[in-house]
Amino acid sequence: MTMETLEFQAEARQLLQLMVHSIYSNKDIFLRELISNASDALDKLRLAKLQDGLEADTSDLHIEIESDPEARTLTVRDNGIGMTREEVVELIGTIAKSGTAELLGKLKEAKESPELIGQFGVGFYSTFMVADRVTLVTRKAGTEGHGTRWESAGEGTYTIDDAPDAPVGTTITLHLRPKDEDDALYDYTDEWKIKEIVKRYSDFISFPIRKGDETLNSMKALWARPRSEVTDEEYHQFYRHISHDWTDPLEIINMKAEGTFEYEALLFIPSRAPHDLFQRDARRGLQLYVKRVFIMDDSKELIPDYLRFVKGVVDAADLSLNISREILQQDRHIQMIRRRLVKKVLSTIKDLMTGNPEKYATFWREFGRAVKEGLLAEPDNHKPILEIASFATTHGSEPTTLAAYVERMKEGQEEIYFLTGESRSQVENSPHMEAFQAEGYEVLILTDPVDEVWVDVVPEFDGRKLRSIARGTVDLKKDEEQKQPEGDFGPLMGFLTEKLDERVKEVRLSHRLTTSAACLVSDADDITPALEKMYRAMGQEGPRVKRILELNPDHPLVAGLRAAHERNAGDPALPDTAELLYGTALLAEGGDLDDPARFAKLLADRLAQTV
Repeated sequence: MTMETLEFQAEARQLLQLMVHSIYSNKDIFLRELISNASDALDKLRLAKLQDGLEADTSDLHIEIESDPEARTLTVRDNGIGMTREEVVELIGTIAKSGTAELLGKLKEAKESPELIGQFGVGFYSTFMVADRVTLVTRKAGTEGHGTRWESAGEGTYTIDDAPDAPVGTTITLHLRPKDEDDALYDYTDEWKIKEIVKRYSDFISFPIRKGDETLNSMKALWARPRSEVTDEEYHQFYRHISHDWTDPLEIINMKAEGTFEYEALLFIPSRAPHDLFQRDARRGLQLYVKRVFIMDDSKELIPDYLRFVKGVVDAADLSLNISREILQQDRHIQMIRRRLVKKVLSTIKDLMTGNPEKYATFWREFGRAVKEGLLAEPDNHKPILEIASFATTHGSEPTTLAAYVERMKEGQEEIYFLTGESRSQVENSPHMEAFQAEGYEVLILTDPVDEVWVDVVPEFDGRKLRSIARGTVDLKKDEEQKQPEGDFGPLMGFLTEKLDERVKEVRLSHRLTTSAACLVSDADDITPALEKMYRAMGQEGPRVKRILELNPDHPLVAGLRAAHERNAGDPALPDTAELLYGTALLAEGGDLDDPARFAKLLADRLAQTV
């Protein structure tokens, strides 16, 4: 193929411009990114030989750095898997990852956001912070014919051509910009500077990083070293390497199992949620090694999905080197490791809750919504998950644990009360809250979408049943004599049941209302409207569930409606009033009207009569 000049994808061009104009003060990280990419290429070559039978020489896998002060060039070379011409165009010419627009938005807003480099596989672009021209020569292992030469000045286009004599692997040469220490642009041909960067960011890389005859990194597996021999900074750099996150982890977890089945694990709980935590195509899982040999980058079999934010490495001593994903799913040793990792992570979070409340609060704010998914996925872990969970509550502005809620329960209270909704303000202002607030009962405020689901599968906590205050009957009044005889409202309730037959299954008097005229309640076994809406959004259309309309007998509107019905049950205005009463109850809980225009007309007509 002849030389081609191609344009970068639009998002790639924007990212290049951001890199060229250097929004990052710490430009040293470009070398970390190149070394990390080279390490990945070496891992992939070794894995292809182990699992796919690729014929390749893996006896001396390494990364080599060369510098030429006179020519102002820095070269990073690996003898890894390499790339085809098509892969070069796909991987470098475009950013084929979800969330690119979000990344660019964050980059433009941020004055300095080094943590964003690497999140979308864009670490290569960081080279244009220090170079005004970049050349890449590569050849894919196991392929015949020419290699590929790629070059760009980072100005929107790049050239791509054949490279007949390219060796297997990838060589990247940076034509460096002039030194400018005022702009934190150092001399990256300086041997001391190169050694400093490698030692700081890449010392743990498992392949030798060489410059001339000297190996610059220790290549020590951090997970195999005693905690006392590893500094926090070394752990943090390793975490950044495997997670592409520039912030320090919230917590470090070391594990070692000996005996019939041996493995070592080094896990990290991040300090913030990644942007793609709830995206289906996000990468998740732990790195799997067997006897220090890299096997898999994102082993989902080692950690459940609700703990997908956990990063780290598991090194097993007794697995086959060519183990496949299919075998992993069935392997009993892997299942055992998974159970122990889950137990350790949950116990670590519990320790944070009791020993470091500030760290725990950060954790729950960032990952609580994901953790609650475990209440659906793993019934056997209901108890440990509930023990580390926190929920908003009417007791105060700070979240509460269920244990703390139980300690505060009123004398004689047997159930844990909760109400779900889209926001705290909506829940707090719900008519369902009125009697509970009046009687001083604490109610959990559940506003995450997953809350609508897990509350139906978790029956109790500490022997106390979880109870929605928007379902079934509620009777908190202690003085039976204060209750309105239902018979007085019998004719009105029969009338409303008939007129609202398509919307409600029953009309009854309420003991949960103190100020509102009416509210809508689900039967104890019915799904909530929010859950019904979620099912419809997922394409699971089903019959609409009718609800119960409860009336506040002490409200002037309800009392007046009863009197009007007694005077003239055939009054043509009564059906419209019934529809308005239902609509206001629906709106008060944040529901959606079937016909907003009709409701608005009815309300305007009724208001006009009072002016």
